[in-house]
Amino acid sequence: LSATVIQRSVWALLLWPSLLTVSMPLDCKEEQGSLSGCTSISQEKLLDRVIHHAELIYRVSEESCSLFEEMFLPFPLQLQSSQAGYACITKALPMPSSKSEIQQISDKWLLHSVLMLVQSWIEPLVYLQTTMDRYDHAPDMLLNKTKWVSDKLISLEQGVVVLIKKMLDEGMLATTYSEQGLFQSDVQPEMLESVMRDYTLLSCFKKDAHKMETFLKLLKCRQTDKYNCP
Repeated sequence: LSATVIQRSVWALLLWPSLLTVSMPLDCKEEQGSLSGCTSISQEKLLDRVIHHAELIYRVSEESCSLFEEMFLPFPLQLQSSQAGYACITKALPMPSSKSEIQQISDKWLLHSVLMLVQSWIEPLVYLQTTMDRYDHAPDMLLNKTKWVSDKLISLEQGVVVLIKKMLDEGMLATTYSEQGLFQSDVQPEMLESVMRDYTLLSCFKKDAHKMETFLKLLKCRQTDKYNCP
């Protein structure tokens, strides 16, 4: 391993416990399975916690993607991946893409867009944990980060569902959104293909995690300064 990879891994190992301690709890489900755990929190505080969760998820997804590149993907393969036309699994979702489109959509669509993205990634991230367990010499740091993001994504889903109830006065939504054909995990690819596929998943999730954070921060801005949001 290069000195740079080892140095970054050491720093990540040192910073990882502090990242866990600053994460505000967002577990909404009680033992009975209801989402009443978050309903007692004010709308403003819940939105702050949801945003904080999204920020951490995006940050850790960036770290995971960089670590995966350094451990398993030489630069020529990174170029090949970017040129190979691997499509993100959420490409078919009706998401606003340009800045003008994002500014024009309603608060309701911002929330539902976040929920669609969150729920679309729950199954793929579980798959990613399974497939990376088969790698030789996969660092525990990368496996732990992937599992942490997967767990926190479920907590984020719960928080967004309750937020929709509070802000839009809508009934509790089913938290099992999935687009048929978005993700197929029944075929086991060859090792190189598996590495490329997993890298694509990580890269696409990082982009979508940034979208979630952006949408939620725009929503927060609209609550406080509606006419001066970027």
